[in-house]
Amino acid sequence: MNCKTKLALAISFAMSSSLNFVQAEEAEPEMEAIMVVGKSVSYANNMTSDEMAKQQSNLTSVLAVIDNLPGVLINEGDTFGSDDWSTTVSIRGFQLSLDQQQIGITIDGIANGNSNYGGGAKANRYIDTENLGAVEVSQGTGDIASRSNEALGGTLNFTTIAPNDTEQTTLSWSQGNFDAQKFFVRYDTGEIAKDTYAWISVSNSQNSDWITGSAENTRDHLAAKVVSLVGDVEVTAYASWDDTHEDNYQRVSLAGFEQNPESDGLLGEWTGIPYVDQVYRQGWSTLRENLFGYVSADYKGDNLELNANVYYHNNEGRGDWVPQYIVDVKADGTNAPHSELNSGNTVYGGSAIGQLFFVDKAGMAVAPIAGCESSITFPYGGADAHYDPACYAAGAVPVGSYRHTHYEKERVGFNADFAWFTQINDMQNTLRGGIWYEDYNREESRDWHKILDSKTSAEFDQTPYWIQYERTFPVETTMLYLENELDMGFANVRLGAKKFLVDLEREDSFDANNSAMVSSDSDVLITAGVVVPMPVDGLELFAGYAENFAAIKDTVLERDASTLDLVTPESAENLDLGLRYVSQNVNASLTYYTIKFDDRLTFIAPDSPDGINYLIGTNGSYVNVGGIESSGVEASLSVNLTKSLSIYGAFTHNDSEYTEGSIGFPAGNTVFGSVENMTVVSLDWAKDARFAGLSTKWVDDRFIDSANTQIADAYLVTDLYAGVAVDSPVKGIEGLEIRLTVNNMFDESYLGGIAGQSAWIGAPRTAAINVSAKF
Repeated sequence: MNCKTKLALAISFAMSSSLNFVQAEEAEPEMEAIMVVGKSVSYANNMTSDEMAKQQSNLTSVLAVIDNLPGVLINEGDTFGSDDWSTTVSIRGFQLSLDQQQIGITIDGIANGNSNYGGGAKANRYIDTENLGAVEVSQGTGDIASRSNEALGGTLNFTTIAPNDTEQTTLSWSQGNFDAQKFFVRYDTGEIAKDTYAWISVSNSQNSDWITGSAENTRDHLAAKVVSLVGDVEVTAYASWDDTHEDNYQRVSLAGFEQNPESDGLLGEWTGIPYVDQVYRQGWSTLRENLFGYVSADYKGDNLELNANVYYHNNEGRGDWVPQYIVDVKADGTNAPHSELNSGNTVYGGSAIGQLFFVDKAGMAVAPIAGCESSITFPYGGADAHYDPACYAAGAVPVGSYRHTHYEKERVGFNADFAWFTQINDMQNTLRGGIWYEDYNREESRDWHKILDSKTSAEFDQTPYWIQYERTFPVETTMLYLENELDMGFANVRLGAKKFLVDLEREDSFDANNSAMVSSDSDVLITAGVVVPMPVDGLELFAGYAENFAAIKDTVLERDASTLDLVTPESAENLDLGLRYVSQNVNASLTYYTIKFDDRLTFIAPDSPDGINYLIGTNGSYVNVGGIESSGVEASLSVNLTKSLSIYGAFTHNDSEYTEGSIGFPAGNTVFGSVENMTVVSLDWAKDARFAGLSTKWVDDRFIDSANTQIADAYLVTDLYAGVAVDSPVKGIEGLEIRLTVNNMFDESYLGGIAGQSAWIGAPRTAAINVSAKF
């Protein structure tokens, strides 16, 4: 039986099961609610449910809750998502990773300011898990009003909860494996003024890594939200501050995983040998601080709706590595000690003259003993005599660096939308349009610090001996859109257009001649769609077409100006065709999609399991690698079996291939990191004060490399949750909930996220318990 036959049978079974249940519906007790799997629009979309949130502990990142939706694959370095470096998101072959940013993320509909590692911020930087309302996933064509210029494969809109209408305090404590711990408190004010409600929350969390137990991951988060009705206008304000220190996981090769599936090659202890200590886990770090806030106003009249908001975002942080040498950047003269070893002799700009591995007590470089063969075999296959302390005479002093890449970004923007409702004969017509404007300025610099004593620890001199570069990237974005939607009774038809105007610059603080400018405007992008009610009550047919666009990122300008002549914006043509069924006890959706993706822009990372070139001016380069064609099927089914028991299932089939070969991306090969088949089955049960759920996800084989020679084997991961929720257990406590969550219950060993043609090891079995009380 071939794949297409299996697929047809799976779809037929899903649809027939839905219809059979509808016919028997009256014989079964009805549950009060059912998860929302899609709203009535002309494109594929899904929304997370309360059950999906319960499958993840309060310690996890908000990204994890969407993993069971059709077409979506989330991989993080550990269960808690405490490492942005190792986080990957894949939808229909489009990805967020170190390689590429092809999926849009918005926070309450507001742009997140890119998702790349180097200065970007995913949703977990803006929202605490306990404050997450739901996540709307628009695969493929998406909504024309989506505020993102990287939404080639759809948009993830993470929404925050509304304030309670009564005063309430929520306390939450979570404890998990790998020294994981989180404290959270939220205070809902109730009505603090006429029609005005608010909440404020604070949390602190920490955990170690699951491999060496040496990571020191910490996160502090503060957030507040206010909603007020002023006449006919609803005003909402939200602000969050997030301060995170993460020690990273490293990718591994397939051979490395097969040799030792429980190690990523990073070490938990300092050895005193610089070549080995370059993989000291606490030296692979991500430090980020994000301040984000917006104020919005919504007006809803009889035939007119208006919405506007202004927002601000400041992002600053650092990425760390521990190079196994000092860079010689200043010609100090013959027989003179190297000034890089003395604090206060900072060199600005320039290039490397050489490298220092061992020096004498006077600060002069020394050479290894002639003919000595190194005995170092780890990491990256070992080192030559220059790195081996055994190849130097007594008294030789090892030296090394602590390298920082500093990121800072400031964004200011506004959005404005309108919807005008009119009648054309007996048909309802809606004209809507809007504008998104954003002005941001990103700064990036890199400096090198001498490790004070390479024999004993990673402590470094706070004054750098070399500031390698310092650059500023101003970016200005404007998006305009207009769409008309006509409800003709037998069909709802929409047609729209939007356009992006994006200007980027590079300003070099050390070399004015290295400045550059590039315009990354889009063509006029057409969207169209139709929703047709079917004769079966609750069943509708939908179809949507969209021309999507991703502007050139400012990270591309980190390379030489000549590279810009070879880089063009990415674009994609998306087509969705599907059926959607909604009833009291059954929700189902089935979508076929096809995508033509041109000028795919890929990040070629300098680090790999074979070693890192720390002297590259920036972290790799960006190249267009031809095109990709994707097609597939997404299906989901949610059924209330009884008043207490529900079942949810999702199936995804995706075929993504390179259509043009370029720089090692052969035409006809499967896109590395994309998954062909995925299946999810979840059972959720609730009765009286008790609740429980079991969810299993199967992920098919994936190619790790573009040559399609290395395969990450298929894996199956099962998550379990169980708990009890009691109203007013004692006087003074309104509610108490205790919940146990076990992710990867059967401790499956597998390769998870893929980027840079290598992979991170998937997280092992991880348990966490949460106790929350409301006062």
